[in-house]
Amino acid sequence: MFGWFKRKQTETRSAASGFTAEIMAARESYISGTRGIAELTGTAQACISLWENGFTVADVDGTGMLDPMSLALAGRSLALRGEAVFLIRDNRLVPCSDWDLSTRDAKPKAYRVSISEAGGGRTDTALAGEVLHFRIGCDPAAPYYGTGPLRRAQLTSGMLNAVETALSEVFENAPLGSQVLPMPEQPETDMETLGRGFRGRRGRVLLRESVNVTAAGGPAPNTDWRPQDMSPDLQRAMTSETLAAGREAVCAAFGVLPAMFSGAAQGPLVREAQRHLAGWTLQPIAMLIAQEASDKLGMPVKIDTMGPLQAYDAGARARAITATVQALATAKESGIEPAAAMALLDWSKEAEGSGQ
Repeated sequence: MFGWFKRKQTETRSAASGFTAEIMAARESYISGTRGIAELTGTAQACISLWENGFTVADVDGTGMLDPMSLALAGRSLALRGEAVFLIRDNRLVPCSDWDLSTRDAKPKAYRVSISEAGGGRTDTALAGEVLHFRIGCDPAAPYYGTGPLRRAQLTSGMLNAVETALSEVFENAPLGSQVLPMPEQPETDMETLGRGFRGRRGRVLLRESVNVTAAGGPAPNTDWRPQDMSPDLQRAMTSETLAAGREAVCAAFGVLPAMFSGAAQGPLVREAQRHLAGWTLQPIAMLIAQEASDKLGMPVKIDTMGPLQAYDAGARARAITATVQALATAKESGIEPAAAMALLDWSKEAEGSGQ
């Protein structure tokens, strides 16, 4: 009768990236957004998409494991978290949603990674040589961890998040376009009915009881019938200037020229912004990815974002080619070696070693 007391119950809990971990991660993302990360703003998402798409079209030489899908995941993870981890398995890369590591001499030596699955996820352990760990914005105190652009500019991202949140609440709750119109005295029950009828309706005329009456109970003066606007004065709060400054600062944190999103931007400015993004942001990160892949995959890997993104001025290149051809022709006519003439244009090691 009491035998069921002796049964051994095995309790199973979700671990790693299971249901509980996913709920906690979603909650953490929500809290981090309201804390000032500003990942939910359109400005941050536009910059993150530029990073993701820029790595998607990059040219990879030396390996086929860094396919466009893996590079897109790496670009988005680097923009959001500042690091991305992939497990090397069967000549392919497995993206990891979470990871923990142990280090020696400030370098990772082993990983415990969480891999998301449709049924909940699993956990795996691997040595450092079996894991591709891309990271940017490393701190000298913890060079094995990366930090995202918004983590490095939390004050600016927090201000942008606060301004956009405040504006969304204003447009949701403020009586925009509503007016208050005085009217002669009415019974209290009628005023309550009128108040409930106009509540929550934008662009309507609200009625209130008049306070200016004559002592003999005559009609109210004409000055008391002037309506008053209930729309908040956002211009005096400088919300437009603050919002624009926050957006520009977040764009600059991602390496995107703020003028690229200007309504008056022209073609040359957009092309220059693309060159700036590819040359000063994406290509250095691509070199870090290529170095990590070369060390872990055992083969030299090169990643180019400048060429596929066409981050160059086609007109300037055409003019440069024309001038170069003319210079080579002139040098040949003058008896100067073309290689020596070209070496003068570049301060590279080859030019220095040529003795020119």
